[in-house]
Amino acid sequence: MKVLFAAAELAPLVRVGGLAEAAGGLVSKLRSKGIEVDLVLPDYGGIKLARETRQTLDVPAWAGPMWLRSGTHSSVGKVALVGSAEIQKPNPYVDSSGEVWPDNDLRFMQFSAAIAARRDATAPNVVHLNDYHSAAAVAMGAEPAPTVLTIHTLGYQGVAPAEWLAHIVRGAADFLWYGQVNPLAGGIVQADRVIAVSPNYSQEILRQESGMGMHELLAAKGEALVGVLNGIDADVWNPATDQLIAGTYDADTVAKREASRQHLLDIAGWAGKEPVIGVVTRLVDQKGIDLLLGAVPYLRSLPARLFVLGSGLERWSGPVRAAAQSSPERVYFHDGYDLQLSHGVFAGSDMYAMPSRFEPCGLAQMQAMRYGSVPVVTPVGGLVDTVIDADDSRKGTGFVARGQSEAGFVDALHRAARARKNRRRWSGIQGRGMRHDWSWEEPAAKHIDLYREIAR
Repeated sequence: MKVLFAAAELAPLVRVGGLAEAAGGLVSKLRSKGIEVDLVLPDYGGIKLARETRQTLDVPAWAGPMWLRSGTHSSVGKVALVGSAEIQKPNPYVDSSGEVWPDNDLRFMQFSAAIAARRDATAPNVVHLNDYHSAAAVAMGAEPAPTVLTIHTLGYQGVAPAEWLAHIVRGAADFLWYGQVNPLAGGIVQADRVIAVSPNYSQEILRQESGMGMHELLAAKGEALVGVLNGIDADVWNPATDQLIAGTYDADTVAKREASRQHLLDIAGWAGKEPVIGVVTRLVDQKGIDLLLGAVPYLRSLPARLFVLGSGLERWSGPVRAAAQSSPERVYFHDGYDLQLSHGVFAGSDMYAMPSRFEPCGLAQMQAMRYGSVPVVTPVGGLVDTVIDADDSRKGTGFVARGQSEAGFVDALHRAARARKNRRRWSGIQGRGMRHDWSWEEPAAKHIDLYREIAR
């Protein structure tokens, strides 16, 4: 089976958020299962390919000129990069100040047109699109094909001026959205299957309060809307083989985590046995940074310390930075993303805080459990599907806040801190999370079943 798989980012080539990790892990597992994946990404620039070929893409005049660079990348294998003068940017979505590129509507409509051209030229059995960046491809080009659309984050819809309707070839009315064009809405209507990235999220988005205006469109899909939990790349996120952490270990040698824990203490300038709460996050509204900051005054009474690695909006990075400056004995902040340090936080923290306002799937909580850091989360999206509260079940793997309030999240942190005092109980919580199969094995199999249902 041949699947054309298109996404705006894919780890490790282009990594901004969870989309990159999910796309990279799924593509790798699909290929290992014998699926011929034609991987199509935007050519943002700077990606070197072996055995590269280059051609001009046959796209409509409004989208061109565009090119296609095909070849092999050492990390992901065969890949096709579609580019234009507009698509090439140092960041896929935003400028250096964090503001979205003003021509993002053109850039991702170009990307969709290029995907359609690739589809028409190669005739795949199935096309798999991801988020709004590629959703309009379902209605472009000459040859419609069985299409899957995955919603990684419903909040990003790519709403653009109404003039873009003129470039939608099939079913333009499906993309009309309160006088504008909504690529994600049109993609949802026209795709044969819509995947939400966790079972709980697939139900959340049917409700008015969490459907981001699309609950009725999604409800109309009926059984064509399915929830499939993401996985993580179990080869990359494996403490037994990870060369980016201070010392390797597994569920049977969890005491060796102490080397990574000490590494975090050294970085932050801390000493002692108090638990370390780790955070690796984008500093955006979604991630509940307000709830995290609300916990800072309680760190002394827990007692605990907070180690934050993240980057994003200044309205959140500023307060986190201020907390670290005013309470350096309790809060450490690394402003920016650092791959090695992210692995180190999972390996060295005792608990992992994830106070998300919404979380379609979430990968960090799975990565944390894989490394023996016990997650403390809010009861949203995929966090509900992956974290079992240890105070509610003997099969517990973490702690789930009773709601999304500051008090509820602080209470969950307190419950985790109390549990850590019981070494035997804590070891059980860690072990269950570490031994669980968080890989892409089962999710990939479910994707293949969906492909077979609609393949031509």
